Order: sequence, then structure tokens, then C-alpha cells
Amino acid sequence: METKNIMIVGVGGQGTLLTSRILGGITIKAGYDVKLSEVHGMAQRGGSVVTFVRYGEKVNEPIVEEGQADVLIAFERLEALRYAHFLKKDGVLVVNDQRIDPMPVVIGAAKYPEGIIEGLEKKYKVLKVNAMEEALKLGNSRTFNIIVLGMAAKHMDFKKEDWLEVIENTVPPKTIDINKQAFEVGYSL
Repeated sequence: METKNIMIVGVGGQGTLLTSRILGGITIKAGYDVKLSEVHGMAQRGGSVVTFVRYGEKVNEPIVEEGQADVLIAFERLEALRYAHFLKKDGVLVVNDQRIDPMPVVIGAAKYPEGIIEGLEKKYKVLKVNAMEEALKLGNSRTFNIIVLGMAAKHMDFKKEDWLEVIENTVPPKTIDINKQAFEVGYSL
């Protein structure tokens, strides 16, 4: 099997690291060699957070090179735009249609770009979801990242039952049911 490259990008506090732990867990369960690498900006202050997950028969490097990601999971629109160039030609961009203003926009030093997703759709295969809206329907806004992961899971090599088992073994015990529901919502979109 050729090495698969997954990237997760978001803003501090969006569950990027939990999502990467679930991805690491599913790849190990499937018997692959896996390498995880996390790059943090100002994670606690809403800065950019990037995680690389690479899996295959034998993986040497933890970093995904530009133009090599099979799947790019973006928890926020601007982060999707910032990292889209990492996608392969036939890669899939799964993007949460949410806007979180970075500090330069908050202080008025920059403008948040308009039409991000529409621009990305002209160049890439984009699957978009308003995961926050879906999470609020479930009654827990913090599960939006698992909804996005559920959508992305359909573009990876693992069975739904295995995903659910890894989620059960990874999330805090009192959140197992809601996270499994969130995954099912994303998987069905």
C-alpha cells in the first residue's frame, strides 16, 4: 500500500489534536505504520494548528509535503485556504463552513477574505459542511470536529464500525455517546 497522507488544520481549541489521536488510533487498529506530527501556532489564542497523519506499510517521515495530502480536513474556512496547496491533484478537501477571525482581523489590521469556499471549489474537490449547525442540533457544539471527521472518513480506507470503536476508546467516557452520534451525522452527509 502506498503511504496515505492526511492533514487536519484548524484554530486552537477546535479539537484538532483529539481528531488526530482518533486518526492515529484507526490507522494503528488497521495494522499500519503511522506517524503523527503536530505544528502549533498560538493554539490557546486562536492561532493555527496543523496535524499531519501519515500511514502505510512503512512510514519514514512524519511531515506531509506540499501537493501530497490525500485528504485535508479543515475546521475553519481561512485555514482551508491557507493549507489547500498541500492537497494532491485528486485529493479531497473536507471543510467546516465556519469563520473564526484571526487576530489581525480582530484588531482591524486585515480583512477576512470573501468567497473562500467558492474559490477553493474552482480548484479542488471540496466537501463542505456547517458542522457547528449540525452539532447544535445534537445539543453539543463541541462535537463539530467529529462531524467533520465523519464526512472525511468516507474518503479513507477504514470501516465505520472501526471508527466508532476507536472514538469510544479515545474520547472522554462521558462524551462517548454524543461523539458517536456526531460521527454518524457526518458519515451520513
